[in-house]
Amino acid sequence: MTRRTLDLIFSIGGLVVALLILVVGLVLQNQANFAENYVHDQLAAQQIYFAPASALKPNENDPCLKENAGQQLVTGNQAECYANHYIAVHLSEVNGGKTYAQTSTELRALPDQNSAEAKALSVKVQTLFQGETLRGLLLTSYGFSIFGDRAQTVAYICYALAFILFLAAIAGFIHAATKSARREILPSVSDDDAESA
Repeated sequence: MTRRTLDLIFSIGGLVVALLILVVGLVLQNQANFAENYVHDQLAAQQIYFAPASALKPNENDPCLKENAGQQLVTGNQAECYANHYIAVHLSEVNGGKTYAQTSTELRALPDQNSAEAKALSVKVQTLFQGETLRGLLLTSYGFSIFGDRAQTVAYICYALAFILFLAAIAGFIHAATKSARREILPSVSDDDAESA
């Protein structure tokens, strides 16, 4: 087998692999774009806005709240910020840091469900239920956006690998066209050699 034949085999194989990796990159890019657009559209439809910087209270001093002050919530990172540093802070104040499940259990344990205490606790249960639901939905959007970000990163890696393989294949074709590629690198077996073996 000549060096030229080997160069051509590796170059054609390199082009095929580069093409396959490029296709994988394009599929991942498509998924990343879908995730970004879907998260944006779903969050924008909710019409949630961060409080202006001047309206932030002392317990709302997280840097992400200040950074997004007055803006509409439309990205996964903003959803994570709002859920963990705004909603969670306010939910912790509803019933001394107790969750919806804990507060609901506390309400069911009261002997008189028509008492003033039961009515006040019922309002807290409803507030915690709504707040924790919204928080969970926002964190789900954030998680979905992270998958999109990772797909985008892998797509970039695929593009880089496909480009490198493409350049290597071109270099192989160029080398196959040179004189040095005509030499034998694996001696062929003649019929006489085969019979004597």
